[in-house]
Formats: sequence, structure tokens, C-alpha cells
Amino acid sequence: MTGSIRSMTESDIAQIQHVAKTSWQTTYKGIIPLDIQENFIQMAYSDENLKKRMETTMFLVAEVEGKVIGFSNVFPLKNRKKAELGAIYLFEEFQGKGIGTQLLNESINQLPDVKKLYVNVEKDNKTGLFFYKAKGFKIETEYDDLFNGHVLKTIRMVLER
Repeated sequence: MTGSIRSMTESDIAQIQHVAKTSWQTTYKGIIPLDIQENFIQMAYSDENLKKRMETTMFLVAEVEGKVIGFSNVFPLKNRKKAELGAIYLFEEFQGKGIGTQLLNESINQLPDVKKLYVNVEKDNKTGLFFYKAKGFKIETEYDDLFNGHVLKTIRMVLER
């Protein structure tokens, strides 16, 4: 299955919020307590924050039959040869169909000068770890991350080009 990948527009905000909330609940069930997830989603994916991220970062959406079913968000770092993959999220029923790979590849293609792409993955997020390892990311370090009062075991990975 292929989706179409394009830059986010302001009209996508409600659909992105739905993807974020739904995919976070699936991805982090048993890893991050639901109340912490909900507080984070409300803040990070508020209308205001999404508009700001749309203007200052690379925010791509994946569509199938005109509906947003996933997204990726890449933040440039001060060193223009490095960037941070802040998110790739898809509805669960679209995972494993190549759409996450499309989002990642398009992100990389739009950043030709970037030589290192970083991502942080929770150690218990087996699906995420498998995905990034399969795409060539290597583990750089592991650390404890205090996330809204909850300690997460986080793995920092890097893709070198």
C-alpha cells in the first residue's frame, strides 16, 4: 500500500491531532501512563504548537484516500548537517505497509545536506526500535529520560548518510 506524502497544511491540524492521540495510545500503552500521554498530546499537538511546527520544521503528512493517516516531523539542529526526527506516527492499521518508510525517505530526500539524522526511541517501544534498526539507524546511547514526571528508558539512534 502506498500513501501520498505532502507537507502539512493548517487544514490538517484536527486530523494530525487524532493520529497523534490514537497512535500514542497504541504505541505507549503500558510504557507511559495515559494521563501523562494526554497532557503531553494536548500541549505538543495544540493548534498553536502545530501551526508553529508547520512554519519552523519539516512536517509531512501521509494520506490514503484523502485522509491523513500518519505524519513525520523533523527539526533542524544548529549544525545544518544534523537533524532530529521528532516523530513518525501512523494509525496502527497502516503500520507495516511501507507508509512509515515513505515518510522517512521523503524526510531524508528533503534534507540533502543532512549527514546525521537522530531519533529518540523508548526502549520498550519494540515496534519503533525494529523500524529504525531496519532503516539503518544505529544505537548511539541509552539514558533515563524524565518525561512529565515519569522515567523512561530512552535509546538515542543515528542514521549516518
